[in-house]
Amino acid sequence: MPAPTTPGRTDDSPAVALGPTALVLGLIAATGAWPTLMLAVLPWSPLAGAFAVTFGLMGIHYARQGIGRMWSAVTGTVLGATGLAGVLALFAALG
Repeated sequence: MPAPTTPGRTDDSPAVALGPTALVLGLIAATGAWPTLMLAVLPWSPLAGAFAVTFGLMGIHYARQGIGRMWSAVTGTVLGATGLAGVLALFAALG
């Protein structure tokens, strides 16, 4: 009997990578909120924070459907939002 050709819910979906990607980008963005490391990652921190929040929210959506891990998506979203808020607070203080 041949294998079915219809897609099923397995863990080899690209949506599984959204949580870990958000976590890594969130770590990069969160280092931008730390005062001593801010100048080292300032060019990448706002972009990484925005992508971490976006990928994290998509990861949360898919994790609620059973694809991927919830903890990595939530942690990446929170770290990305923290890093993005830190950079925006810096720009607001300078402006």
